[in-house]
Amino acid sequence: MKRRAFVGFLSGAATWPIAMRAASAQQPKVATIGVLVRGVPGWQQFWQLFPEALRELGYIDKKNVRYEFRSDQGQMIRLPELAAELVQLKVDVIVTWFTPAATAAKQATQEIPIVCALCGDMVGTGLVDSLAQPGGNVTGSTSLNAETSGKTVELIREIMPSAHRVRALANAPDPFSKSFLKGIQLASEATGIAIEPIMIHSAEELDAVFSAMERSRPDAIIVQPSLPTKRAAELALALRIPAVCAWREFAHDGGLVSYFGAEVDMYRRAAVFVDKILKGAKPAELPVEQPTRFELVINLKSAKAIGLSIPPTLLARADEVIE
Repeated sequence: MKRRAFVGFLSGAATWPIAMRAASAQQPKVATIGVLVRGVPGWQQFWQLFPEALRELGYIDKKNVRYEFRSDQGQMIRLPELAAELVQLKVDVIVTWFTPAATAAKQATQEIPIVCALCGDMVGTGLVDSLAQPGGNVTGSTSLNAETSGKTVELIREIMPSAHRVRALANAPDPFSKSFLKGIQLASEATGIAIEPIMIHSAEELDAVFSAMERSRPDAIIVQPSLPTKRAAELALALRIPAVCAWREFAHDGGLVSYFGAEVDMYRRAAVFVDKILKGAKPAELPVEQPTRFELVINLKSAKAIGLSIPPTLLARADEVIE
């Protein structure tokens, strides 16, 4: 080999690692987003809309972002284990759907940012210090609160002016259950309705609770959203008991009325929170948001099945009427 060619070869060989490092440095970082959901009706819509919203912000799956998805598949006891898995994977951010998932994530880590896509009373459940200044590693949207729960009582009074005995089915393991019952109790004082709370500790108890209602029928029931709402709607309809819930899917599954914060808005906002965090923002400095738009769904078919007449004024206000 001639000397000039040999020197050129050595020069090229020396610059090759530098060129490779430069090319590698130009490759976009792939952020890992952990997703932890409560396996109850409605999670499919979240899992469809949330990645769509991130795509609109420039995050493409397997290009500059990847997902680690975990569902408790209806077994809430699994959430701590699943949250721990996401922490071990060292994800960049954890997005949670429903309060129990957010609680499990916060108990698993104080370092990884957590975004609540759908959580209830984030202050009352201890997820954040305050809405304006979360103060820790959790932020997002607090979709369900005492006022939302209280609205379900007002709807019962509007539909059934003579109602005076209502049972509130609360999900005992869910930290939001206290705020849920508090809102209902406060609203009942203004409407004159007597509330009987029933704490449900597992999904298996639900059928037995409804069987007992055959002997002592309430005028209506209110169902906490983190319970198996589809089964609750089916059982209530079978017993011809009016049932309401602050959850959209409930009316679609046969429940009488649903009243809830607009989910599409909250899932899109969750994507905005994630975008800000991946760009360097700290959860402690991102104020928690509350829904500004609520939707009312009335299942007129179920109303007819249980012999109820829905006031025309309420039907006119509904965002959706199922016939």
